Amino acid sequence: MELKFLENTKNKILVEIKGEDHTFCNVLVKELQKNSNVKSAAYRISHPLQRVPKLLIETNEKTSAKKAILDAVNKLSKTNAKFLKDFKGQAK
Repeated sequence: MELKFLENTKNKILVEIKGEDHTFCNVLVKELQKNSNVKSAAYRISHPLQRVPKLLIETNEKTSAKKAILDAVNKLSKTNAKFLKDFKGQAK
């Protein structure tokens, strides 16, 4: 995964995420949208052959866009770890 920041302010981040696709971006956006301090979170892939998503996050004044992303990634990481633990416990 390679990140290229196109815009990076306290309350707005626009970043290209090279090496990822709909799978990662979709789950990240859904998690970001659960945060009441996130005004908008969306991504788009301009052309299917290029497959470089652009992720846009805008927050209110109560939190920064960077913190919102970090919180979402941490929550997803914990969810994935729990799923893996539960799966290993059941798949004996």
